[in-house]
Amino acid sequence: QVQLVESGGGLVQPGGSLRLSCAASGFDFPWYAMSWHRQPPGKERELVARISSRGGNRDYADAVKGRFTISRDNTKSTVFLQMSDLKPEDTAVYFCNAEYLLDNNIEYWGQGTQVTVSS
Repeated sequence: QVQLVESGGGLVQPGGSLRLSCAASGFDFPWYAMSWHRQPPGKERELVARISSRGGNRDYADAVKGRFTISRDNTKSTVFLQMSDLKPEDTAVYFCNAEYLLDNNIEYWGQGTQVTVSS
């Protein structure tokens, strides 16, 4: 059974930091590119950051460059999103995504974790 379980969300003040984790199971994790997406209230889901299957390539949305860092630990089947200097506009539900290296039609989504940036 495939599972992606996000954790680490919560309420944080502007300028603060959070670290999101996504624990994967039920599929061969090193063969999947991993990404974080977010859906702000009333808006569409958007890509935040992506990391290649072995971790050598990372891409970020312009809005988070220099503030967020994506990483992965293939020995623990976990992907992370370190978020710093958080802004109110970062408020969203954050989702973890896994995309199969050999067929991008095969992908999985987590249930999401809420991040709220507010004073």
